[in-house]
Amino acid sequence: MSEQRSPSELASRYQAVRQRIADAAARAGRDSDSVHLVAVTKYASLAQVRELIELGHCDFGESRMQHLLQISAQVQEHLDRRRELGHVDGLTDRVRWHFIGHLQRNKVRRIQPLCRLIHSVDSLRLAEEIQAAAREDHPPTEVLVQVNVDGERGKHGVAPAAAEHLIDQMTTMPDVRVRGLMCMGPQSEDPEATRPVFERAYELFDDIRRSAGLERFDVLSMGMTQDFEVAIECGANVVRVGSAIFGTPDPDAVEAEAAEAS
Repeated sequence: MSEQRSPSELASRYQAVRQRIADAAARAGRDSDSVHLVAVTKYASLAQVRELIELGHCDFGESRMQHLLQISAQVQEHLDRRRELGHVDGLTDRVRWHFIGHLQRNKVRRIQPLCRLIHSVDSLRLAEEIQAAAREDHPPTEVLVQVNVDGERGKHGVAPAAAEHLIDQMTTMPDVRVRGLMCMGPQSEDPEATRPVFERAYELFDDIRRSAGLERFDVLSMGMTQDFEVAIECGANVVRVGSAIFGTPDPDAVEAEAAEAS
């Protein structure tokens, strides 16, 4: 009789996050299947991403262009190898990348072909760049408008009062499809501090959904490792979780990223 293998640390953390999502959805009277988990690969290794794919996960988010280019290419190589070996379990066609960080206009053409959804459109000029970079052999690029709900200085996103006007302007772009809103809560050790911001974001999302007349405006992306349960209780249907799945990042990696951004 073969010995049964115990779950890896990553698998255990992943299942714990899935359970926390289900519990938060239940508290809000919602089905857990209505909440989509984007696993943030910012500090994840390729081995960890591959293991999560093997566990059946398909949505991954990245906030840095260079890391997205690198890790998505490595993952694609892994999936191509699976296909060549005859693995037809559906994983090869299910991996989807989300760009969740601040996007500079000069980087649009490199990340656009890779991403299922861009979460962080925060200006008309950026939307225009996405439209200009559109390719005839690709469907329209799906995007979220990032809203700075609490008006925090240094945080990206349009003011809530400007969101619907920006969306109206973007509806004239044939190759850009607005699917919803994204917001980030305030930085706080207390998850409850984010609740008023997330509640306001949901109200704005619901108002625009009712008034804008868009064919599909149905994505509200908010909540990260420290506050995703509160976000779900407030109406989020996409959450972006990194360290709760992949573990606490190496301090050297965090320091290197800070140096690169400075």
